[in-house]
Amino acid sequence: MSMVDRGLLLILSGPAGVGKGTVCKALRERMPELVYSVSATTRPPRPGEVEGVNYFFKSKQEFRRMIEQDELLEWAEYVGNFYGTPRRFVDEMLSAGKDVILEIEVQGALQVKERFPQGTFLFLAPPDLNELENRIVGRGTETEDVIRKRMEVARAEIELMDHYDYVVVNDVIASACERIQAIITAEHLKKERQVHKYRKWLKEVE
Repeated sequence: MSMVDRGLLLILSGPAGVGKGTVCKALRERMPELVYSVSATTRPPRPGEVEGVNYFFKSKQEFRRMIEQDELLEWAEYVGNFYGTPRRFVDEMLSAGKDVILEIEVQGALQVKERFPQGTFLFLAPPDLNELENRIVGRGTETEDVIRKRMEVARAEIELMDHYDYVVVNDVIASACERIQAIITAEHLKKERQVHKYRKWLKEVE
């Protein structure tokens, strides 16, 4: 399969509380053809989260078995819980020509980059650190100790921005989505994805 026929793998990540889930949900409403890759996690469900829609919720024993059997495209331990991306589903969707978006933590994104460097890596950034802390506090689901740990991790993750292809500031959700849509369009129009089609046409008229 040529690159023009194969789907794009889009990796969206950034610090906790930056709004990855909210932006991803809004983006999928704008682009229903975009396939969302559901991650597996060992953290307990938050209110309103649904098995197989938001996450595949696993015990730590089940998750370790998935690691051992190489069933994950990436995985990471984050604030005491495991997160990972099931491999088979992603491969099948890309081969079918579907664009797939992964909404994952920064550790996981860096693993994907090692295994799938041709992916498109998007770092979702907060307008500033104060706004990021306000968003985490506003969830009302974290203890003060967890908030402090998340902010320490967030500072370290922002330092890893250089490993990404694009940085999208999540100031207004609609604006962030528009920026990501523009990136997707640009990625599909890259020379590397289009040149095979035109070379084929030129051979046909020789």
